[in-house]
Amino acid sequence: MGRKSCGAIYIKIVINYDSVSMKQTLIPVRFVLVLSTFLLTVLLYIDRACISAAKGDICSDLGFGMTDFGWIMAVFTLGYALFQTPTGKLADTRGARSVIAGIVGIWSLLTALTGTAWNYLSMLVIRFLFGAGEAGAFPALSKVVYCWFPIRERGIIQGINFSGSRIGAAFAMPLVAWMIREIGWRHTFLVFGVFGILYGILWYIMFRDKPENARFIGSDEVDYIKKNRQQSSSGLLNSLPLSTIFKSGTMWKTMVQYICSNFTFYFSLTWMYPYIHERFQLGVVEAGFYTSIPLVAGAAGNWLAGILVDAIYRKGKWKISRRLPAIIGFALSAAGMIMVTQVSSPVMVIIFMSLAVFGADMTLSPSWAFCIDIGKENAGVVSGTMNMAGNLGAFITIIAFPYLFKWTNSYEPFFIICAVLSLFAILMWSSMNPEKSITKET
Repeated sequence: MGRKSCGAIYIKIVINYDSVSMKQTLIPVRFVLVLSTFLLTVLLYIDRACISAAKGDICSDLGFGMTDFGWIMAVFTLGYALFQTPTGKLADTRGARSVIAGIVGIWSLLTALTGTAWNYLSMLVIRFLFGAGEAGAFPALSKVVYCWFPIRERGIIQGINFSGSRIGAAFAMPLVAWMIREIGWRHTFLVFGVFGILYGILWYIMFRDKPENARFIGSDEVDYIKKNRQQSSSGLLNSLPLSTIFKSGTMWKTMVQYICSNFTFYFSLTWMYPYIHERFQLGVVEAGFYTSIPLVAGAAGNWLAGILVDAIYRKGKWKISRRLPAIIGFALSAAGMIMVTQVSSPVMVIIFMSLAVFGADMTLSPSWAFCIDIGKENAGVVSGTMNMAGNLGAFITIIAFPYLFKWTNSYEPFFIICAVLSLFAILMWSSMNPEKSITKET
């Protein structure tokens, strides 16, 4: 007996996508799912960005200097990077339902515990574990995209998911600044931790790893997804050895370009608020609003790139659909960072920083779509490996910024390095091929 949708309302229209007809519910269930994954990434980055907006109060209360605080932010990315591949592999074998529910609960508990830190060592330990707890989020989401969405929708879905992370960070900056002023930094972390635990419980109750096993979905939509999502080579999950991953030239190019992307973006997530606040002597809430603008621009970059990825793919140009948006994004990022070194007002700095972050975030949708392309049923571990490399780059970013300033007494060297890395990433993308599975390359 076919599955019946629970209380669904059908529109008597047949929509044709590349000669595949489908009778749709008023709101396809996979679109509701992408709303929930969007909210997950919003929450992910609100919790992550809290620490940046709280810098002044934390340093004042616990006696940290600028480089001390740099290590506190950097140790998060180290934990986050080191656990990317293992948690991606876990999502491939155990499924995204249990993995996402578990990691949301863990990172939310550690968000709350951040507010209990009493000295430098305790803060370092908590933030490292917090990074490790967040590590599986995006690799697990890649598994969700692989199982639930047709390949022609992959770009915009990834764009929406990553735009949530940027909107979450943008929202966090002024919100956290205001909350700290009202209830203090310790209670602020506790509040966000509670919201995360509630999300994790709801995710586990409502989500299923495959549409075939989900409730509240019509049989027409299940059939449409199954016919149009990317198929595995054998229909069974074959574990992808790490040796195969690291022997792949394509995988190394993917990792290098993602390091370049994260080197620019993580400045906006970590040091941009203190940089704007201290360089231009702005108020805490005003600095929060200024800092949120490039992050909103990043969200727009994710959406635009996602639309471009899918539009070009539908024209039968799979390779160009990944390469072109990424190359355009890195070119814009390099231009924006170079121009930041040429201006001296907060408004102009924010304008060009927004251009740089917009460009850097244009590279995310093609990067993650590319990992799903070459990883297929092993999308979790492949995307996790790329994200591991990217966050090792983020670790270097967070440490490099305060030390470069300390050694040179100038912000310009850091921004020039960002621009050079973006140009190098363009070289990586010029020869990356999404049509060749990682298992067939080695």
